[in-house]
Amino acid sequence: MRTALVIGTGLIGTSAALALTDRGVTVHLADHDPDRARTAAARGAGTDAPPEGPVDLCVVAVPPAHVAATLAEAMRAGAARGYLDVASVKGGPQRELAALGADLSSYIGTHPMSGKEQSGPLAGSGDLFEGRPWVLTPSRDTHTEVLNLALELVALCRAVPVVMDADAHDRAVALVSHTPQLVSSMVAARLEQAEETAVRLCGQGIRDVTRIAASDPRMWVDILSANPGPVADVLAALAADLDETVRSLRALQSADDGKRDEGVTGVEDVLRRGNAGRARVPGKHGTAPAAYETVAVLISDQPGELARIFADAGRAGVNIEDVRIEHATGQQAGVVQLMVAPTAAPLLAASLRERGWALRQ
Repeated sequence: MRTALVIGTGLIGTSAALALTDRGVTVHLADHDPDRARTAAARGAGTDAPPEGPVDLCVVAVPPAHVAATLAEAMRAGAARGYLDVASVKGGPQRELAALGADLSSYIGTHPMSGKEQSGPLAGSGDLFEGRPWVLTPSRDTHTEVLNLALELVALCRAVPVVMDADAHDRAVALVSHTPQLVSSMVAARLEQAEETAVRLCGQGIRDVTRIAASDPRMWVDILSANPGPVADVLAALAADLDETVRSLRALQSADDGKRDEGVTGVEDVLRRGNAGRARVPGKHGTAPAAYETVAVLISDQPGELARIFADAGRAGVNIEDVRIEHATGQQAGVVQLMVAPTAAPLLAASLRERGWALRQ
């Protein structure tokens, strides 16, 4: 791949363009808002000048509702040898493109499973996709050359290709992406009118649950509008669990010992099923989640403190598998949780104490 056209210079389009440009591909940028394309170009994502002829690959990075029409227009103009989109739903755009009479042999649907709460060209990053799954949903008509171009794009972005059926993909993202967004927003919405004393008690748990609730509502309306059925199916199953859990909690208020026992059983059941489901979430490098041990260290909110603690862990010869930071409300301090192999935890704890760090049980 020597040349590419990226249509849509939001977070995903700009990030893909930055990655391609960094690896020597000449990238042309287009957007319905010329200012966004100019902003992406100013960031080094390519040029906002139109290509002089067909490029190797056209990447359509527009909202799902506009994917098919944008692809069809580019195809009619003969913009590229191959075409793909990066929308978060796949079945609908593919069917819409076929209904428009487009040649599906030059097209493949894709979806990079990566993003963040910010949007727009200024949020783009050339390393956004590194190590992340990038789903490819070829149809029966997709030409091998186009599939190879898509695989090359994924490789240049340093992502991991995953081939799926389009409708299976949409059911999967309804469960692992779209429903979590709505649930996060629903939990965060409870905080809007909450008393200030309650909000001040927010800890790491509520921060984790509500992190993605900061996402752009307009963007998510576009996404959910393109995949409403599968998302509604997951929410209906979740609603059944919620109803049962509410009944169990009400039973715990009963004066009847039998009902309280039923309540305990119901609450325990959902918590245990949650444990089982969480255990299936892939861990580091996509492997089965490992049982890490946590070494919790008190840390002040000052420049260089994180670098110092990581350096001290390195001097102890311990690899940090994962890290989390819990901030103390109203204080310039917090707790950094270092996840390490169980056999390494005692060594790390002893080494950090020797170097003056205060550990938390």
